[in-house]
Amino acid sequence: MDRYHGARAALLALMSAGAVGCSNADAESSSSSPGAPPTYYRDVKPVLDAKCGGCHLAGGIGPFALTTAEDAAMRKDAIVAAVQSRRMPPWPPSPDCAELAHDPSLTDSQIDTLARWANAGAPLGDPNDFAPLPGDTGTLSRTDLELPMPEPYTPTKGPDDYRCFVIDWPYDTTKFVTGLGITPGNDSIVHHVVVFYVKENAVPTYDAYDAADPGPGYTCFGGPKGDNASIDGPSGYGILGGWAPGSFGRDTPAGTGIEVPPGGKVILQMHYNTSHGTPEPDRTNVALRLDDTVEIPAFSMPWLNPAWRNPGGMVIPAGEPDVVHTFEQDAATAVALFTKGALPADKPFTLHTVGLHQHLRGKSISMSHTPSGGAEACLVDIPKWDFHWQSPYTLLEPLRIQPGDKLRIECHYDNSAANQPLVNGVKMPPEDLEWGEGTNDEMCLGWFYVTQ
Repeated sequence: MDRYHGARAALLALMSAGAVGCSNADAESSSSSPGAPPTYYRDVKPVLDAKCGGCHLAGGIGPFALTTAEDAAMRKDAIVAAVQSRRMPPWPPSPDCAELAHDPSLTDSQIDTLARWANAGAPLGDPNDFAPLPGDTGTLSRTDLELPMPEPYTPTKGPDDYRCFVIDWPYDTTKFVTGLGITPGNDSIVHHVVVFYVKENAVPTYDAYDAADPGPGYTCFGGPKGDNASIDGPSGYGILGGWAPGSFGRDTPAGTGIEVPPGGKVILQMHYNTSHGTPEPDRTNVALRLDDTVEIPAFSMPWLNPAWRNPGGMVIPAGEPDVVHTFEQDAATAVALFTKGALPADKPFTLHTVGLHQHLRGKSISMSHTPSGGAEACLVDIPKWDFHWQSPYTLLEPLRIQPGDKLRIECHYDNSAANQPLVNGVKMPPEDLEWGEGTNDEMCLGWFYVTQ
């Protein structure tokens, strides 16, 4: 696969003849009267808009648009084949864990409607019959601010180039980020994106990094500092969100948002991988929904064993088909440390969203919760990891976590000869792997969106 780190390549691999898939709605479609064939405007367009519109639109990660009647009619047979096999829309989580919001899977009734419409010759019907499906679509509902990279950047290092870009924050009052969407300018080379904010007294530090490094931006690893330092209190930074292949722009859970005080700046961290050809320019864009106040301030934070980042801390031996790494910790203590006490260790907190991240040898990954004195319960389980479909998963019912409760991440890896990535069409030989930022390294990483 010559674009293994792009979700568009995964879409193409999933399609047998240009089929469809993705996005974000949960509701049932309307049904046509008994005996009458479904029509595009009344029965099909609501489903395609809600379930496929997040990917299959102009500029989306889908390889073609499904936004018009002509688009849908031209691909009607491929649409039916993809949804009947349930290859589309992609939805990696196991149904045996916590119930998740924004599941794009089609119901049996919706699949039957699409099949009957295609078999009837794709009748259009009356445009006035169109009504969108009810319910939360799970997408970014509005854009109040766009923050593009200051200028295009062409990676200069290979196979991985890690670059941070300092972006001015235009507001002189406190804002809360209540939604975020990231559009890579060149998704063939973007491995991941993380959006940080830095506080006012830290701005000179990051401006100095930028000024000292020739060309746009500066080299950075892990966080937005060139020395890979961690969050460091008043002179540090916070995380607004991120992007990996398969991610979509989305509002935060209702009533919540991440505080951005005035006077700071935004740092856009880009990881580029250029294993498959000549580097080309990228100019990634961040879209933000903003509000002046929220009911409950939120924090976005990583979950990992810090020891994994040390040499020898997370070894995945060459040739091994199932290597397991796990990490469990008292959740409230970890959250208190990360938020510098904003969420205290002796108080409960609420977990809204779980993200999971591995690289190319990832086999499966899961996150679980064990109440103090109780039994372990699965939150999110990805039994068949696919690097191309990474998304934050919002719990349908937010989970209240008490002091003494534990959270656990478990990662499995297949580092056998059969499960090696292609580089320029040649399969790589197995090598011992460790934790690393590079696409050909590995990670076992969780992300949480939490509130008090």
